[in-house]
Amino acid sequence: MRKLFLFLILISAGFIAFSQKPVNLENVEIPGKIDGRTERVIVHKGYTVSYNADWKIPNWVAYELTDVEVAGEEPRAKKFVPDPMVPKYESATTDDYKNTGWDRGHMAPAADMKWDPQAMKESFYLSNVCPQNRNLNGGAWKDLEEQVRDLAAQKGRVYVVCGPIVAADYQTIGANKVVIPSAFFKVLLQEENGKIHTIGFVYENVAGRRPMSTYAMTVEADGH
Repeated sequence: MRKLFLFLILISAGFIAFSQKPVNLENVEIPGKIDGRTERVIVHKGYTVSYNADWKIPNWVAYELTDVEVAGEEPRAKKFVPDPMVPKYESATTDDYKNTGWDRGHMAPAADMKWDPQAMKESFYLSNVCPQNRNLNGGAWKDLEEQVRDLAAQKGRVYVVCGPIVAADYQTIGANKVVIPSAFFKVLLQEENGKIHTIGFVYENVAGRRPMSTYAMTVEADGH
């Protein structure tokens, strides 16, 4: 059931899971078009985002992370700002998050963008963040982000697709009605010796910190 659950999430996000065969890895992390959901695909220097103007959060964020990028030293940006590629009337604002108890949780982490000033700045665009439980943001989700950087440093390259899972009875925050996800997914794809390896993670948007293995599941193209 966990495998099938993740497969359905990935299909809803347009993600294509790959089998263990040699493939062309150019833009392999970019999901396909989503049917039945508002989507504005925006390419930034460090990541690509599918922005949902109805939800005021991303459908997904995708990027490649390399060992060279992990070793970057660009200082962390300090200010969240609207994405200039998103029309003002379709964007969340920082005021939407104030006094709500929800963090502005990065999808593409700032620490993954320290290889370039522009990439760092763009990681603080509101199109790249979601309302995220504060304990999750600074705990289990952060653990996963650090593990991804370790994997990129060890293997040389990893492809990442992540984003929110939104329940049918979702709630919102702020004047712009920013949707609160019920959970988050992250899928990693890594090539080694001509073979593709994938793994997925799903974290409920709640406080708690369990072993990373309890959030993990396999990614299979056939959904079984």
